[in-house]
Amino acid sequence: MRSQRLSGPRPKTVTGVLRDVFALQAQDTRASRLAVRARSEGLDAQAVIRACNQDRTVVRTWAMRGTLHMLPAEDVSWLVSLLGPALAAGDRRRRLQLGLDDHLLERAIPAIRSALAANGPLIRAELLAKLARKRVTVDPKTNAAAHLCFYAAARGLICRGPDRADDEPTYVLFEDWVSKRSPRPKDPLAELATRYVGAHGPADVRDFATWAGIPLADARQGFERIKARLVEIEALGKPAWMLAGTDRTARVSRPGVRLLGAFDAYLLGYARRDLALSPTFARRIQAGGGWIHPALVVDGRVVGTWRQQRTAGGLAVTVEPFAAIPRNVQPRLEAEAQDVGRFLGLDVQFAVGRRRI
Repeated sequence: MRSQRLSGPRPKTVTGVLRDVFALQAQDTRASRLAVRARSEGLDAQAVIRACNQDRTVVRTWAMRGTLHMLPAEDVSWLVSLLGPALAAGDRRRRLQLGLDDHLLERAIPAIRSALAANGPLIRAELLAKLARKRVTVDPKTNAAAHLCFYAAARGLICRGPDRADDEPTYVLFEDWVSKRSPRPKDPLAELATRYVGAHGPADVRDFATWAGIPLADARQGFERIKARLVEIEALGKPAWMLAGTDRTARVSRPGVRLLGAFDAYLLGYARRDLALSPTFARRIQAGGGWIHPALVVDGRVVGTWRQQRTAGGLAVTVEPFAAIPRNVQPRLEAEAQDVGRFLGLDVQFAVGRRRI
């Protein structure tokens, strides 16, 4: 929890959150904002929107596991250079099934560059229309457009730009949008391993491989290159590693309660979730199809799910626990629900729903 900034001191800026935890999954735009809320102090949703849409201190593009992430702007360039080639190669078979052969891609890349340079930011439909005028035709009834954008992003050509109304995504040229870039690390794989352990430790090599979406051999190389910076501890009876100098003695006097949004990094950073989630309730969090439900976490353990619904009076937040909620947890839980409302600028009606086993 402390590694993920879900307990202990929390950053007071959006960039502070991303520099500490490095990456937050962003395939669900609103859920990614809630991920920032849970790891920060005093921020609201508008601060996250400004960081992504105006300040450009946070950039959204496809990285670990080929999934859209929020990342610190200064780190995006080297990360895409490290992971992008393998992502593009790994998606080739599916692209061919969708009619995106190499010849079409050769024509599409300069066409995308030209369209966005002249008219960007563009939503996907607008971009497809511009490409069609350049005789680059993509079937809008299939997933071909999504895979074409993914390929262009993996090549470092484009990234997500400012959202339009109702969070509709746009695309922009990477070189124009990402103005804040750190120098490429001497060893990008070692840097990625360091960032991972710092934000997810205790963790092991398989956890790193799963999170990054890289071969296990590469993950081992990454750990080997930073072994002087790692300390070994025991987690669930097995060895795991943290960065040297990490405080492992601090204790939380009150229950640490967090309402995490869908696809939260706390549940996506490991090969297994047993440290945080009992296998008994695993399907309550991920029933299938890759969807990770919003989770109620108490003292590091997932103890329920929750949902939010807009109402005429504001926001209804309903928690569905796996078991009875202890009395000393309930005030912190209600305060956490109220903080979700504060973050979104809405009054909250809080309720505990029926327990489902």
